Amino acid sequence: MFDLALPWWEFVLRGALVYLVLLILLRLTGKRAFGEMAPFDIVVLMLVGGALRSALVGDDKSIAGPVICVATILALDKLLGWIAARSRLFDAMLEGRAVVLARNGALLPAALERNSISRAAFERELRVHDLRSLADVDEARLEPTGRISFVRRHGGE
Repeated sequence: MFDLALPWWEFVLRGALVYLVLLILLRLTGKRAFGEMAPFDIVVLMLVGGALRSALVGDDKSIAGPVICVATILALDKLLGWIAARSRLFDAMLEGRAVVLARNGALLPAALERNSISRAAFERELRVHDLRSLADVDEARLEPTGRISFVRRHGGE
């Protein structure tokens, strides 16, 4: 149960490497990858987890191997967060920057396309934020978290 199939340091290396590769792949897929979890996002997440199991622990059937991998991933995540909180450049590389999707009541279709957001999804977000139409929006941004934020237009503008 506690006998490792590989040296402990290999679980650390595997965990760190898989974490970094997955982080890079998720950044390359764009901000909306997991910002709003749709059913197909959940399926992708489950498949990715299953596919990466052997990359993390190989043929190890112990309790210790996966625990070492998870501890490594959590520690690395905490370290990257700590660095990002202290470095604006690193934070921008890790998290990305907000993207303007609409300004002064006008949608920016090219920004929606670049970020794989359909007009219907954008309109759903308007309703979620209690906005009746795009005319009520001064600015809409796709945040680094994958969520869309809105700044309401003030009356009379």
